[in-house]
Amino acid sequence: MPTLIQTTDELYQALQENDERPYGRTRTVTAEELVDAAEQFGEPVPLVHALLELQEAYTYGSEPRKSPVVFARLLTLFDEQPDVFDERLRHMIFWRFKWVGHALRQVPEIPLTSLRQWLAEMRDRYEKAGLGLQPYYGQAYQLAAHVGEDTALAYELWASRTRTRLSDCEACEICERALFHLAAGDDERALRTWEPVLNGKESCQEEPARSFSYALLPLLRTGGAERARELHLAGYRGCRRNPAMSGEVGRHLEFCALTGNEARGLELLAENRNLFDEVDSPLDQLDFLTGVEVLLRRVEHLGHGDLPAAGYPGRTWTVAGLHAEVRGRADDLAARFDARNGTSTHTDRRRARLDRAPLLDALELTLRTRSLDDVAPAAPVAAPALRTTAALPEDPTELILQARQSEQQGHPDARACFARLRTLVAARDYTHPDDPAVGPLVLLRADLLADEASEAGNKDRFAEAAALHEEAAALYDAAAEPGHATVSRACALFATAQIPGEEADEARAATLTAAHASLVRLHEETSGLAPYQEARLLRLRATALGLRLQTTGSKEHVAPVFAEADLLHAFATRHDLDGQISGALLLRASTHAISGDLPAAVTEIDALLDRLKAHGPAWHLPRTLGLRARLQLALQDPQAAYTDLTEALRRAAEWPADTVDLTRLHGDLAEACMHLGRPDEALRHLTRSAETSLRDGDRIDAFCTYSNAAQLSLDLGRVEDCIALLDSLLTEPDVAAGELDDRLAAQLRLTRARALRAGEDTKAATAEFVALAAESAGWDDDPGSHAMIAAETAVLLGESGEFDSAREAADQAIAAHAKAPRYELLSNCLRELGRLQAQQRGADGLADALAYLADAGRVADEARAAGYEAAGRSLDTALAYEHGRVNAYAGAYEDALAALEKALALLGEPGPGDDRAGEWAECVRLAGAVEGIYLERPAPALTRLDAAIALLTAAGHTEETESLTSLAARLRDEE
Repeated sequence: MPTLIQTTDELYQALQENDERPYGRTRTVTAEELVDAAEQFGEPVPLVHALLELQEAYTYGSEPRKSPVVFARLLTLFDEQPDVFDERLRHMIFWRFKWVGHALRQVPEIPLTSLRQWLAEMRDRYEKAGLGLQPYYGQAYQLAAHVGEDTALAYELWASRTRTRLSDCEACEICERALFHLAAGDDERALRTWEPVLNGKESCQEEPARSFSYALLPLLRTGGAERARELHLAGYRGCRRNPAMSGEVGRHLEFCALTGNEARGLELLAENRNLFDEVDSPLDQLDFLTGVEVLLRRVEHLGHGDLPAAGYPGRTWTVAGLHAEVRGRADDLAARFDARNGTSTHTDRRRARLDRAPLLDALELTLRTRSLDDVAPAAPVAAPALRTTAALPEDPTELILQARQSEQQGHPDARACFARLRTLVAARDYTHPDDPAVGPLVLLRADLLADEASEAGNKDRFAEAAALHEEAAALYDAAAEPGHATVSRACALFATAQIPGEEADEARAATLTAAHASLVRLHEETSGLAPYQEARLLRLRATALGLRLQTTGSKEHVAPVFAEADLLHAFATRHDLDGQISGALLLRASTHAISGDLPAAVTEIDALLDRLKAHGPAWHLPRTLGLRARLQLALQDPQAAYTDLTEALRRAAEWPADTVDLTRLHGDLAEACMHLGRPDEALRHLTRSAETSLRDGDRIDAFCTYSNAAQLSLDLGRVEDCIALLDSLLTEPDVAAGELDDRLAAQLRLTRARALRAGEDTKAATAEFVALAAESAGWDDDPGSHAMIAAETAVLLGESGEFDSAREAADQAIAAHAKAPRYELLSNCLRELGRLQAQQRGADGLADALAYLADAGRVADEARAAGYEAAGRSLDTALAYEHGRVNAYAGAYEDALAALEKALALLGEPGPGDDRAGEWAECVRLAGAVEGIYLERPAPALTRLDAAIALLTAAGHTEETESLTSLAARLRDEE
């Protein structure tokens, strides 16, 4: 029992606080304690209120066995002391008869005769109280639908009656009518009936989330896949983790299973694991578990029964194991309900759901489309087979020879060949071919190390690459292959020079200069090199100088790159090494681009593309097209870039995935799409880029790109897409465990909080902002970000009327601003808080509102002294206007008018083409309203308005005159 509750006022305060908590165990336990606290006063009214709160907690916390017990106490009090119940309490008693009927249906142990007796009790009491019987017939219909008998007659008796004050809300009744038509197999009529709820015209606590979940499959069956997708995203967020809506969660899982989104279904199941333990309603359990079984059955059917699945607490589950457990429990529940009801209705309905075939092979539900392979555990598993352009030889000798030939050519199949060889060599029964063409086993082991080193270098793991190349060089020496050993040592030198450090650009350039010198020396000291080996040394030399130029951008570093590239080109041409010819020309084009000569770079690239199409190698085409596209973007020709990138992706699909940097291609294509005004297409490519990074193990890059995608989806107004994407990312194990970069995780949460706010989920948004503000307070290295977060938090708290907390957050923002100024952001925050104080509290809030504006004034003074210019209107102008609004809200009309006239003077009269016309007109309108309506001086107000209308009309701002004309007409009518 709460020990601090000593008065009824404290009890009522505690009841109000508990009413703001989400439904669940915390709210229910507190409600139970508050009933105990209420009983100590010996007064009926506080006890009635506490019992009502407890029944609500049981009802919406999915504990139907307890709800009727509490209501029985309330009904006894009502019968014994009717005078205690005012009109509102009396209404609640009769309303909650329906809650009890609902609760009794939920528990199969309660006999059907008891349910019918309760209905008779409800009818008797309604009749004695002179109340309409439509609510009773509504309960009678719901019982008939539950049992599965005489539903048509029960429906007509209910649906044909006029609604009363005690009828279920319009949204709930619409859902029941739609479900009747759905059960009759009429999807079209059900959806027509649902429309007022689906389009947001009717809602309540459970709606539209409940209707959304039921409408998903009918929409799919009638061709409304995109609408179903939208309702899934919005509806799921309205019911997730809520024990009272576990059935709705189950239907969303079923929807995922029937649309090729099994991986998302498993993700949502994990997010709702609490429902296995917290749902006390057997009927809700049956509904939830059947949806879970549809999903698990589908996943197991697809051959993924060994995947992990979130299930009952206390043990770990696989899909197959959980499927068996869920099936047994759900079968038992259905049988218990049917035994109680004397029908087979629940078994039949359950079987119909389980027997449904998928309605779509694939429906892209979220921006993060994942397959069942993507959600496989990260534990050691067999490496996936690498895609090749041709079948690999079975014979080890042929495989080794093909691997070496492909590696010499730079062919993409080399990696798959070496991966296969790595598996063969690791086997205990491997026997190395006794063939002079193959060479000794030590040579093959050297080849495998060199391949592994190259792969590490491609993924920027330069220290690892250098060590592996050195190890390979030693083995090549042992195999009497000095040419290979030299190339490996050269690669080790080059990788070492690329190991990232804290040095400045000058030091890094010196490192690359030294590496180039070492490469030249190694080249000159080695004789007997094969042409392809010598070409590789020349390529390393040229690339080292290219990286130096990229580091410094110095003009003096341009010519040496061209010299080395030309040397490589001449050598490769003499020896017909097409891959190295391409590399030399690509290096020349890149050098032109880095030095700022973009037209020359394009000319070089065009020539290279012509050569590649004529002579190959064809696998260089995607990368070369990608470079030309980046040049076109720099030349502000996004359409040409789009064409090249689209072609690059098409050609990349012909080669193994690691041949081309698909992450970069999709990212560049997203940029081109944004320039072309195709943001939705850009969004798709951003997510593809992130998915590719994630598959390659680049989690930080992937999450950064996902973050950009989330922000873009929010900018596009795709709020639910944004939230669904971020919810998926934030539940990733490394993110949830705090192992991801903490600032990146905070950025994801910040975007989600903004999306929640845009989606009008103010409570959830405020909670996240408050948490982020508390965390960012410790970011001593980034006070500017804390100022931003604290300022947004303060405004949200102010919008919720939590002004004391808003003041604290605003003070945090001011303190952080002192370390890292954010003039405009902080001024906007303080002015908005001032407006909210005055708007919500009137004259009582004026002092606090003016205090905020005084703070904003000091920020404006600081900005002026620092020479800062706001992106929009000046901070002084905005502040003067806000003084006008604040004083007007508080009834200080003379001060309001003076402030608005100051704002008008600061703005100045707009001329033709002036984008400040709308702002100026609004300032005039507010001044006219204050002067003409509130100060009751219509004549000067009309003079002001007429002059402004004439000025705006003459300047061509006719649209901005509409509000002024309307106000002037009103003032004239009132004269």
